[in-house]
Amino acid sequence: MEIIAGKGARQCECQKQLSPNNPFGKVRVPRRYSDCHFNSYEPTNPSQTQAVRFAMKFTQEFPAVDQGLLLTGPVGVGKTHLAVSILKGLTERGGFSCLFYEFGSLLKEIQDSYNAFTHTSELGVLSPVLNVDVLVLDELGASKPTDWVKDTMAHIINTRYNDRKHTIFTTNYLDERQANEETLEDRIGIRQRSRLFEMCKTIDIKGADYRKTKYARPIN
Repeated sequence: MEIIAGKGARQCECQKQLSPNNPFGKVRVPRRYSDCHFNSYEPTNPSQTQAVRFAMKFTQEFPAVDQGLLLTGPVGVGKTHLAVSILKGLTERGGFSCLFYEFGSLLKEIQDSYNAFTHTSELGVLSPVLNVDVLVLDELGASKPTDWVKDTMAHIINTRYNDRKHTIFTTNYLDERQANEETLEDRIGIRQRSRLFEMCKTIDIKGADYRKTKYARPIN
């Protein structure tokens, strides 16, 4: 993989493509993100160029990396795109277990497991989340921070931290307080934010909302 100025990242010819038999389906990436690859990410400013370089470096050097990644920034700057690209790159390399979860969806699956009529258990939901080699938790902090949400999040983060598992988080919440907006620390608590400083390299991605720029059309 290499970065082409003004054109994003391009796969090397030697990079093998995902085959129909590739186990990427087990990674649980939503169909909406099926076209997300490094070569389809188009950085529009230096922070985005730096972000894709860090993401590619993580993918190429894993497992010889010390930290996971915390991708922060406003909506529509490609945080999830890069996180999914990492999982695809690792799956293409082979030999690593990977998993994607939107944090709110994970919480709902755990809650649903408490229903006696379901065929899942809390352990059944959490076991792969806790044990997978690389976990992407998308939209960290988006769920209302109730005590149960905080406890569940702390269990996941602390277990993976203690087991030295690599985690990639994405979040719209920043460390610096913006006008009338909560910080990441407000949403996940001071202890977990402190833990993430050690677990992950923070990559702040700036830019305009790509989806708004691409799809919004004025009505004449």
